[in-house]
Amino acid sequence: MIHIAVHDMTCGHCASRISKAVRETDAAARCDIDLAAKRVRIASAEPAAALVAAISEAGFTPALEKEVA
Repeated sequence: MIHIAVHDMTCGHCASRISKAVRETDAAARCDIDLAAKRVRIASAEPAAALVAAISEAGFTPALEKEVA
């Protein structure tokens, strides 16, 4: 499980854009977004760096918190 903080995620539209960016990187990824905590948890076979880059390219400032195997 990959945990990413996205402090500039402020609304449902932001959450949708992040979810879309993750799905475009890994269509099989499971993405759980906690808007109130401004955190994204992702279960994916892709490397964390690729998912962080995808969220960044979607216009956000992600910060990898931890990656649990």
